[in-house]
Amino acid sequence: MTAFHSGFIAVVGRPNVGKSTLVNALVGEKVAIVSRVPQTTRHRIAGVVNGPDYQLVLLDLPGFQKARDLLTERMQTAVNTTLREVDLILLVLNAAEGIGGGDRFVAEASFATGTPVVVVINKNDLVKPDVLLPMIGQAESLGSYEEIFPISALKGWNLPELKEAIVSRMEAGPQYFPGDAISDQPERVVAGELIREQALKLTREEVPHAVAVDVVSMEQREKGDIVDIEAIIIVERESQKGILIGKRGKMIKDIGSRARGEIEALLGSQVFLDLTVRVKKKWRQNERLLGDLGL
Repeated sequence: MTAFHSGFIAVVGRPNVGKSTLVNALVGEKVAIVSRVPQTTRHRIAGVVNGPDYQLVLLDLPGFQKARDLLTERMQTAVNTTLREVDLILLVLNAAEGIGGGDRFVAEASFATGTPVVVVINKNDLVKPDVLLPMIGQAESLGSYEEIFPISALKGWNLPELKEAIVSRMEAGPQYFPGDAISDQPERVVAGELIREQALKLTREEVPHAVAVDVVSMEQREKGDIVDIEAIIIVERESQKGILIGKRGKMIKDIGSRARGEIEALLGSQVFLDLTVRVKKKWRQNERLLGDLGL
């Protein structure tokens, strides 16, 4: 009988190298929200990849950053703690932007753990070979790596080979999650993240870091295949509240409409989504509120 192999893999890199897109692509389902805004990932999200004789638990971590408030301090602490606990690290680089000081900082922290590191050069669909090849050479100088994989998480390029390489490095171990699980996050948390994702996409650079979502209630109706969700979008200033509500409520309606579609795909049922926007000044420094939000 073939032994079952499993393990935990940290997916690290500076903000916006495509960590969440990579995790989603390997899992085959959307488990982490994606946007072009730095600090999009705030939770340590586990994406579960199941095979006939293996289970990979991919930990999508917040991007490395200097602590500017209690929120970012907690995010970086989660990164540092996780790197010491995993079986493998995927160090993700962005082929379209080259290797900079931020990448070297993350690489140094990753290699310093002594955990095996596989280097992943993502977004190679955006560059030509004459750009990619020198970058591979630069990546080789970052540290004592296991392998280097140029990929495109968005296009799926070289992902089967990357997954095979990850599985080959896992030791015999238990099945940590049920065979049909794709994430460790409760549906309520994922619903809140899907709402935040749409707020980030629609407001772009105007309010992103100040936005959080608190799902107050999530209940299945006794009759009919409908889930009622009440959620509060939290911001720090009245001006941000105005942006999120929009002229005649158009922005909040658009956020709700887009988020509802994503949540319905997640739950497999119709959703009635009740969104409100509330100002909570300096919430990113509020220890109690961060705890309530699971941050």
